[in-house]
Amino acid sequence: MTQETARILVADHRGTGLEGRAAYLAARSYELCRTNSLRTTVRQVEAFRPGVILLEPLTHAGAEELEALELARGPALVLIQCDRDDLGAPLRAGRALALGAWDLVFRDASDEELELRLARLLARARELQEMGELRHSASHDDRTDLLRPMAFQARLVEHFAATQRHEDLELALALIDLDKFGAINKRHDHTVGDILIARVGEVIRRSLRTEDAAGRLGGDEFAVLLPYTGKINAARVVNRLRTEIAKLSGHIEGAREDVPVSASIGFETFDGRDLDSLDTLRRHAEVALRLAKRRGGDQGVYYRNMPAEAE
Repeated sequence: MTQETARILVADHRGTGLEGRAAYLAARSYELCRTNSLRTTVRQVEAFRPGVILLEPLTHAGAEELEALELARGPALVLIQCDRDDLGAPLRAGRALALGAWDLVFRDASDEELELRLARLLARARELQEMGELRHSASHDDRTDLLRPMAFQARLVEHFAATQRHEDLELALALIDLDKFGAINKRHDHTVGDILIARVGEVIRRSLRTEDAAGRLGGDEFAVLLPYTGKINAARVVNRLRTEIAKLSGHIEGAREDVPVSASIGFETFDGRDLDSLDTLRRHAEVALRLAKRRGGDQGVYYRNMPAEAE
């Protein structure tokens, strides 16, 4: 059991129920953090990052505490101490906490049984963490940590359908292509291009909101999905992305000289009614991107602002 996974947050909200348990665990060399209120517990979940939360609810029911912990617990699992005759405890835990994320220990159970249940939950926490890392690796690009093409397409399909169902929603799709990236790879060692791609991915991640999605579609091709976003706000995001990517110009490790960096961006919007399909949304963004490239790059083009002959 590693130091990281042996972290236990002892949430003694009642104030008397876990004193002995905490002393036993401390003597067994677990790393403990103790709290005595729901507010402090929620705050320490983020700060302490426990593997397991050992909880003594303030009230016999404890339903509100469990619901709040489910929202705040992150990857931590919950071990609830309760009375042996509290027949409603499993039902409350099952309603409030995710499947497999909790266990019960009776108040009169031995410390050895408590430790056994903690060990099982800690092992489960490690399994869930490993599964999460595998899922993340399967859906995210190794170099940029942006979504892989299939994962990005799934998010795009999901949000396009939601916008069709709710006419008060909008979305925007932006396609990004680095200017003269092939020349950079020819002029410099390929590691320079790899470093640049990673830095562009970081810029994109840093520039977006939690609800946005971004993917790496190919070598130097990226896509950004902006839910709940109309043309004005989409244009602001596109301009910010273009500006921040251009700031990457300059020295890059391994390059013979300073590297000029810029991007062409094409984008289109959808209000739930004005396009007939997701394919049309994507095709419009691609057309706008090609015009940005033809105009010399380092700019964003909105499909609906294009002259008719440009398409």
